[in-house]
Amino acid sequence: MRSGEEDMALPFLAGGGRLGVLIAQFDWGRTSLGPIAGWPPHMKNATALMLRSKVAIVMLWGEAGVMVYNDAYAVFAGSRHPALLGSNVREGWDEVSDFNDNVMTVGLAGGTLNYQDQELTLHRNGRAEQVWMNLDYSPLLDEAGRPAGVIAVVVETTAKVMAERRLSSERERLAQLFEQAPSFMAMLRGPEHRIELANPGYMRLIGHRPVLGRTLAEALPDVAAQGYLALLDRVYASGEAHAATSSKYAVATEPGGPVGERFLDFVLQPIRDAEGSVAGIFVQGVDVTDRTESVHALRRTEEQLLALNADLERQVIERSRERGLFWELTSDLLGVLNGDGVFETSNPAWQAVLGWSQQEVGSTPIFDLLHPDDRQATRLGFEQLVAGTPVLNFVNRYRCKDGSYRWLSWIGVPEEGKYYCSGRDITAEKETQLELALAQEALRQSQKMEAVGQLTGGIAHDFNNLLGGISASLQVLEARLAKGKLDGVERYIGMGQDSVRRAAALTQRLLAFSRRQTLDPKPTDLNRLVGGMEDLIRRTVGPAITLEVVGAGGLWPTRVDASQLENSLLNLCINARDAMPDGGRLTIATANEWLDERAAAERELAPGQYVSLCVTDSGVGMSSEVMARAFDPFFTTKPLGQGTGLGLSMVYGFVRQSGGQVRIRSKPGHGTTMGLYLPRHAGDTGAEEAVALREAMERGDGETVLVIEDEATIRLLITEVLQEAGYQVIGAEDGRAGLRVFETTRRIDLLLTDVGLPGGMNGRQVADAARVVRPGLKVLFITGYAENAAVGDGHLEPGMEIMTKPFEVAALANRVRAMIGH
Repeated sequence: MRSGEEDMALPFLAGGGRLGVLIAQFDWGRTSLGPIAGWPPHMKNATALMLRSKVAIVMLWGEAGVMVYNDAYAVFAGSRHPALLGSNVREGWDEVSDFNDNVMTVGLAGGTLNYQDQELTLHRNGRAEQVWMNLDYSPLLDEAGRPAGVIAVVVETTAKVMAERRLSSERERLAQLFEQAPSFMAMLRGPEHRIELANPGYMRLIGHRPVLGRTLAEALPDVAAQGYLALLDRVYASGEAHAATSSKYAVATEPGGPVGERFLDFVLQPIRDAEGSVAGIFVQGVDVTDRTESVHALRRTEEQLLALNADLERQVIERSRERGLFWELTSDLLGVLNGDGVFETSNPAWQAVLGWSQQEVGSTPIFDLLHPDDRQATRLGFEQLVAGTPVLNFVNRYRCKDGSYRWLSWIGVPEEGKYYCSGRDITAEKETQLELALAQEALRQSQKMEAVGQLTGGIAHDFNNLLGGISASLQVLEARLAKGKLDGVERYIGMGQDSVRRAAALTQRLLAFSRRQTLDPKPTDLNRLVGGMEDLIRRTVGPAITLEVVGAGGLWPTRVDASQLENSLLNLCINARDAMPDGGRLTIATANEWLDERAAAERELAPGQYVSLCVTDSGVGMSSEVMARAFDPFFTTKPLGQGTGLGLSMVYGFVRQSGGQVRIRSKPGHGTTMGLYLPRHAGDTGAEEAVALREAMERGDGETVLVIEDEATIRLLITEVLQEAGYQVIGAEDGRAGLRVFETTRRIDLLLTDVGLPGGMNGRQVADAARVVRPGLKVLFITGYAENAAVGDGHLEPGMEIMTKPFEVAALANRVRAMIGH
């Protein structure tokens, strides 16, 4: 029904606003009130009156309290409107159902209820709100005069209640401030100056005499006698405030005590009533006796100084001649600088050192004579001087009259708005320092290149030996095959494979030193680990350093990432080498350590059994200050460019993560010992296999394997091995070619890809792209890098595995079989 038709059919709703329209449209037949056309006259009349009211009103009809309300109540209901219309009040406002139940009981019994600032918690906008309201409830009577419902007039007072609470809180805060203020304060009311309020500071000032409720003349006759009563009368009569500084007040600060002089700073502020008339005076001030007495003492001192000054002037005249000679003859640049950065006076040394005359110096700001690179720093130094702080040994470069620059070291002292400066020419010292720094940098670079050469030379030596073993084995094997001699070929094959395994082990160790290997703690024999690194360490530290390894017998195992421990040991040995620039002795020792509570506390460890690895050098040693910061990240005592300051912090972090501790023992000139303490592992390290057992090759069942490898020789070998093992093999030379195979080949059971591929896509990217079109595709990565480097973040998804080159061909085939079979 349209709104116009509704108004004609239900004239009592005409002019009822938005709720009049909603009431007309509502299906009242599904409530206990029945269809609206059948409502009795008393309901219609009550509804008409309610809709025209600007006050929030809701009618609750019948036992259920069916809700009919006006536009103002809809605003009060918030997001619950229009769902509240026609609902039962107990369900519509379920959070206050008990409250409304009482309202209905009283109202239908003919009673009334009135609440002022009633606090309720309502859910009007999707959340609990604490509100306050004035509520008036009266019965709605039918034609027979019986209660047929309840009418509620709702006036929300939340804003008023919150404002009153804030005002009350502010009053309490002001009263607290009044009580706790360090100054003295009092409120005097009326022309007789009756004392209404006095804070503790005021009570202390007047000797805690009883004054509240009494006039000033009655309570404090001493105040009236000293003229303060007359002053209060003038302020009250004129309405103008009065301020006083260091005003004297004679008072006994203790009851019955001696009268003493106090000095006060205070303000008398008139207080006006609503009509603007003066109703009282607010007194506020501070006791400045100490300050005033200090000022008086200072004045006495000044008088004494004036008398002394007359004698000093005579002495100054006598000494001025001596100072004048120093001013003229010294080689240091002297001058008096003003706030604009200009030397108002300058001595002859300026012209002797820089070539500038006194007139030229006095007309040129200092910043126009500075080297461009020194202007900002000098400006900061000048600001420090202007702020009143002397400047000592400030170095910058001044331009000479011939265009060259000279280094000057300045001392500046501020005095009465002027700045007295002395500059010494240190150009010769600076040039000597620069030459020394260049020589030291050249020496550091030479030492660095020598260390790199020692390490790379040793690695090249090992690789050449390994490649030589592989090459010789292949050449002998080729010659025997050419002659048809097959006896003994297994021996040469084994020699070649042994060289390959040794090369792979060396590669993995280098990757571990570059921190590209995944953490993998395992039971470890420290003696075996140190022995395996001895040759590398010996080459790294060089022939000038004697290396001694002392391994403890019966050494306990420890559980640690061996690669990281090797890296840490190499770091410590390099630091030891750098601490012995002229050579020396380096000792690596292992030992079993049983730490009791005292020894463990000294090392910040729990009591128990530990294995120690100590690196001792005979170098320059460390001071206590350096030892205290040795493990701080980026802290280094090495010259710029020779060390990052991260080595010891990485060692410390790794050992702490392994449950151990690092301790330093050192003394300047007597060497350093770096001790690593690692927890004992309860178990054996397990015997490492010197030679990998040769596996039997498992066969496939015609499955399809896509092999992506850019090295043609390796791709051909892998293809032949897998074909002989019973697989269908498709080869691709790069990632893009491999992805095209997925577009043309329906069945691919496994992707075998190298990680480092040309063409802009690495193996991991190819695998991820392939899994978009083939979800769940099995992927086997092969790589010459360590596993962590192969996949970027070290994370492999389910169905992905990795093998490190070189590998046994049987192991590769068996890994493929195992992955496809899952």
